[in-house]
Amino acid sequence: MDYKSPFESEQSSQFDNFELHVNAEAQSFLRETAKWATFLSILGFIGLGFMLLGGIFMMALGSSLATAGSPMSGVVVGLIYLIMAGLYFFPILYLNRFASKIKDALNSNRTDILTEAFGNLKSHYKFVGIATIVGIALFILFFIIGIVAAMGAAAGAY
Repeated sequence: MDYKSPFESEQSSQFDNFELHVNAEAQSFLRETAKWATFLSILGFIGLGFMLLGGIFMMALGSSLATAGSPMSGVVVGLIYLIMAGLYFFPILYLNRFASKIKDALNSNRTDILTEAFGNLKSHYKFVGIATIVGIALFILFFIIGIVAAMGAAAGAY
């Protein structure tokens, strides 16, 4: 006699055939979400443009910043701006694609496009989540390095 788990009942096979239907209220929420996502992605791209211009400007200043008493040259600061702009590009792009695909899916009533839209939203949040984890880890690392450096400087002062 084979043992069957309660999770392997006929009910689980009914859920395999379950289809999600998006009612009018949910469609309205998705349309409004798409508008806000479009707005935020446009602002993101504008900010990205300013960041790129700032990076190029800092690199153009180059060595003049190093002589002004700054510990880092303009080239280093400019490169940091450009790297950060490159990192910010992807979540903004995913958000823009999400907004565009949601509008297309609702206008054409196609589930496959809706699935692509949510795939882009997933990618957006995944990227932002990983970047947040990396940022927190770097913050903790630099905090520990700062404490160790301060203790070393204090020990060397005596």
